[in-house]
Amino acid sequence: MSRLIGVGVGPGDPELVTVKGVRALQEADVVVVPVMDTLERGRAEATVLHYVGAEKVVRVVFALNERTDRARREAAWDAAGERVAELLRAHDVVSFATIGDPNVYSTFTYLAQTIGELVPGTAVETVPGITAMQDLAARSGAVLTEGTEPLTLVPVTAGAAVLKGALEGPGTVVAYKFGRLAAEVATALRETGRTEGAVWGSALGLPEESIRPAAELAEGPLPYLSTLIAPAPRDSGRGGKL
Repeated sequence: MSRLIGVGVGPGDPELVTVKGVRALQEADVVVVPVMDTLERGRAEATVLHYVGAEKVVRVVFALNERTDRARREAAWDAAGERVAELLRAHDVVSFATIGDPNVYSTFTYLAQTIGELVPGTAVETVPGITAMQDLAARSGAVLTEGTEPLTLVPVTAGAAVLKGALEGPGTVVAYKFGRLAAEVATALRETGRTEGAVWGSALGLPEESIRPAAELAEGPLPYLSTLIAPAPRDSGRGGKL
C-alpha cells in the first residue's frame, strides 16, 4: 500500500522544520513541491532542498493564485492529482512539502481528497509544521494567548468584514493572506481600536524578512503571504486572564 505524507516545513526558515519532518522528507522515495504555473521555485521547495537532493524533488503545478476562475482551478487540481497519483503508483512513499502546517489552509487538503478517489487504499498521513503565526509571535515578542483568551485565525481572502467581526471580539486575532488587502486590514484595525500592539510580518526567517508595527501598514499591496497578530486587550495585570 502506498503512502502519501503531507509534511509541514514551516514558514520559510529551514531551521524550523521538525526532526520528524526532516525524516519524512529524507525517507520518502519522492518529495513533491507545489509550484505556480510560472514554475518558479517556491518557498516549500527552497526549504526542502536544505535536506534532500534536487534529484528527489518533483515540482507539480497547482493553481495557487487562482481565486476567480473556478473551472481553471478545478482543472489544475485534477491535473496535479493525476501527476501525484502517477508517482504513488510507481513509489511506495511520496511526501508532499507544504509551507506552514498541512492541516492549516494547505493545498495538501485538496490533494489528499483527490488521491483518495484516484488511488483508493493510499494511506494519507501528515507531519505538523510550525505556522507563520507562531514564528511571527516568536520573532516579534507578541503573545498569542493568555489564560482564557480565545484565538481566532482569519484568512482575509474571506473578506474584510470577517476580520472586523473577529477584531470586535475579546481575543487575539491572527490574519493570513492579506497582502493585496492591506488597506482594508488597516481600516479594520483602526475602526475596532486594535491597531496598538498589533504586528505585521512577511518572509519570516528569510533575507527579505520584514516585521513592523501594524500602525505602519502600507496603503498599497504587501506580500501575499503576510501575517498579522492583533493581541487581545490586556490591562488586568499578570495572570488577569486566568
